[in-house]
Amino acid sequence: MNSVPIARSTSFQPRFVAEDSRKPIVKKLPFQVAARPRMNSLAVAANLGGGGPAAAYGGSHNAGSLELRALLDETPPDVVCKDPQSLPRPLSIADVSGSVNGPRLRVAYQGLPGAYSEAAAAKAYPNCEAVPCEQFETAFDAVERWIVDRAVLPIENSLGGSIHRNYDLLLRHSLHIVGEVKHAVKHCLLANHGVKMEDLKRVLSHPQALAQCENTLAKLGVVRESVDDTAGAAQFISTHELQDAGAVASSLAADIYGLNILARDIQDDPDNVTRFLMLAREPVIPVSDKPFKTSIVFSLEEGPGMLFKALAVFAMRNINLTKIESRPRKNRPFRIAEDGSNGLLKYFDYLFYVDFEESMASQNAQNALRHLKEFATFLRILGSYPRDMNE
Repeated sequence: MNSVPIARSTSFQPRFVAEDSRKPIVKKLPFQVAARPRMNSLAVAANLGGGGPAAAYGGSHNAGSLELRALLDETPPDVVCKDPQSLPRPLSIADVSGSVNGPRLRVAYQGLPGAYSEAAAAKAYPNCEAVPCEQFETAFDAVERWIVDRAVLPIENSLGGSIHRNYDLLLRHSLHIVGEVKHAVKHCLLANHGVKMEDLKRVLSHPQALAQCENTLAKLGVVRESVDDTAGAAQFISTHELQDAGAVASSLAADIYGLNILARDIQDDPDNVTRFLMLAREPVIPVSDKPFKTSIVFSLEEGPGMLFKALAVFAMRNINLTKIESRPRKNRPFRIAEDGSNGLLKYFDYLFYVDFEESMASQNAQNALRHLKEFATFLRILGSYPRDMNE
């Protein structure tokens, strides 16, 4: 894959300053900087300031780009191997490597090879080169620095609820939501070959995975130990060849780390689904002839009926909301307001994340956001993208 320039193009309007400004990571690194011609970028902007067209296309020209040397191992992601040293090394927050030349899309996910996020990335982008990252923020940075082309990260689970960290990172970074994918989570109980169910004294996994398999693990009478992720649990018992421990992880992790599957589908609730967001540097061009979803974030003044007023701009236009999430503003958690005889009061200052079923190519959606902009203190469009119609 050829090196491409670090540049940003016009996004949806209104384009507001991000809530949380970030200092870039400054580190002396052993790679060379080379200049290449700027490629045209394609973006779309929703005209919310007036009655203009539904979308505008634009591009910009900047000289210079970073051609970076890849630091990742060259092991193909589809190689099944028990030796963890031969697997792709997860990117750390300090890694600023470049893309490997090749025709496949490079997609970042959080976790080790064999994580459910890797399966979601493969579902979202078949035949992609999945790039593991240690943290969610590392995946965001990898896309922004042109290390990878896309990121696929979880945003909510049908049992565990929202992943609040990724909501905060969406606001801090300038990436666009370009799609969504739902992935069914099917937990397996893994162990080294020769280990039987009755040999298990403890089981390792991510805290949510352990909680989702409460009934099965309680019947086994094992000690539950929490680790960073499900694939990490599988890797640990495989690397240390533990004979008294198992792991709750995916069947893919069993294949990668050479483990035996003692039991499949051990989750208490069969309807365990995680929704993932597909992130990119540029937005997709919204259309009106396909099912689209739009994600926004906004804040309001304190006062009775303000949230009702905000949501009414969608209801009066028959726009269906699929999700609303509130989060305190990290850099300004309190708002001070005068309350008559009670003096000054402190209120939590909230951000509201909303998903609605409408494309920004629709005049109806543009009118709704233009209306919301009249009284919202902050408004940003996170993405307008095709809906995942697979249930």
